[in-house]
Amino acid sequence: QVQLVESGGGLVQAGGSLRLSCAASGRTLSMYGMGWFRQAPGKEREFVAAISRSGSSTYYADSVKGRFTASRDSAKNAVYLQMNSLKPEDTAVYYCAASNTWTYWRGISSLYDYWGQGTQVTVSS
Repeated sequence: QVQLVESGGGLVQAGGSLRLSCAASGRTLSMYGMGWFRQAPGKEREFVAAISRSGSSTYYADSVKGRFTASRDSAKNAVYLQMNSLKPEDTAVYYCAASNTWTYWRGISSLYDYWGQGTQVTVSS
């Protein structure tokens, strides 16, 4: 089993940047496809980005494509989400998740086995 802990959230003005981190313990993250999801108040959880086990492939929701970048560092056993050009509509709790499947890239939350507790991102206009 793997434990995930997100950090790096906060309050930022529109147009600003944040970098979220997801640190893992228990198992090496290279065993998992990793994803980032977010949930805004009153809305369902939605897919943001995914990254392959090797880190060579990344996938993004259309709403963040070109602004967000997912990456991973096997030495630190962590994954990251660099968020640039933030918009008020990016405000949400952001979660990282680990998937045992090979179809993690589909961005379906039920394909993910382990979840972090989330970190709040608030973008002011």
